[in-house]
Amino acid sequence: MASLDEDLHAAALDEIDRACTLGWSQLRAHTPWGDTFEGISPDGRDVCFERTYLWEAEPGSDIRVEVTVYEPHAYEEGVKLTRTIHRETV
Repeated sequence: MASLDEDLHAAALDEIDRACTLGWSQLRAHTPWGDTFEGISPDGRDVCFERTYLWEAEPGSDIRVEVTVYEPHAYEEGVKLTRTIHRETV
């Protein structure tokens, strides 16, 4: 069994990969947006997944994707990952 930090990091990495599967064109109409839901980590822990899509600067710019995974009672001890989906030339 992995440590708590390793488990949360693995869950966050998987979630941010999923969060970035849509391209800028598909996400622009839904940005800014965020959601939190409960799930299970790779090691079977009950965790919360928080996913947000935010504009890096002004609306229509690059989209910042943030994912935080944490145990329900310990948000501050969670793992947060950030990636950028670059604006497509339309």
